[in-house]
Amino acid sequence: MRFSFLLRPGWLALTLAVWVFAGACFTLLAPWQFSRDDERQAQNDAVTSSVRTDPVPLAGLLDRSNAELEWRRVTLTGRYLPEGQAVARLRTVQGEAAFEVLTPFELDDGVVVLVDRGYVRPVSGVRVPDLKPVPDGVVTVTAWTRVGESDDRDAFDQDGHRQVYAINPDVVGRAAGLTIRPGYFQLTEGQPGVEEALPLPKLDAGPYFSYALQWIAFGVMALGGWLYFTVREVRPGGALATGGGGAGSADRPRARRKSVAEMLAEDEDEAAPAR
Repeated sequence: MRFSFLLRPGWLALTLAVWVFAGACFTLLAPWQFSRDDERQAQNDAVTSSVRTDPVPLAGLLDRSNAELEWRRVTLTGRYLPEGQAVARLRTVQGEAAFEVLTPFELDDGVVVLVDRGYVRPVSGVRVPDLKPVPDGVVTVTAWTRVGESDDRDAFDQDGHRQVYAINPDVVGRAAGLTIRPGYFQLTEGQPGVEEALPLPKLDAGPYFSYALQWIAFGVMALGGWLYFTVREVRPGGALATGGGGAGSADRPRARRKSVAEMLAEDEDEAAPAR
């Protein structure tokens, strides 16, 4: 009968909770943080490599997706299409609110791509400020290759500007009546038509690896605690059965639970100076 406590409803619920939590730590939470660490490392490697490499013309890379080329520096030659312009709302740049300015750009061969011209700060807290006009005619710009965002909500007009919730070329193209190549291109500093150039991501490892180790530690601690108390309960006396309910509890007198008033009175007696 020593193991009969394992079938109690309370103990079964505790066991289920501990094992579900530990399983989530080992199979979901820790792997998720490890994957984020891998993504950050891949991003850092791509940015570092690109900074050390001269930009190449995009025309020779159009057969490859932006996901393959992310953070590669490329040059684009063509003209801006300001009639298709939109601003991405609800952005944060260096910890402050911002809008990002998205302008379609037609390459020499007729392919239209989306160019992120940088960011502007809102005026009066919410409104889009006046934007710089784009250069007329053919220009050559240098930009970082980026993967588009997945939010597919339609664009809308507000305060005299077409606005979108995400940098999604399909959404911008749908609103402007243009077919825009997937992905987008983020202008570097000093390029024709740039607003305030977006900063590069910080090249640090981030906290994800340590977070993953923490989730593994939490899972181990949960299982270790469950095992410890299980062993203690199995032993004669039952550590978790004070006052009854554990193995051998029938041979022990039940301890009377003290009231709050009694405990306070005992504390006052201990604190009182000896006479």
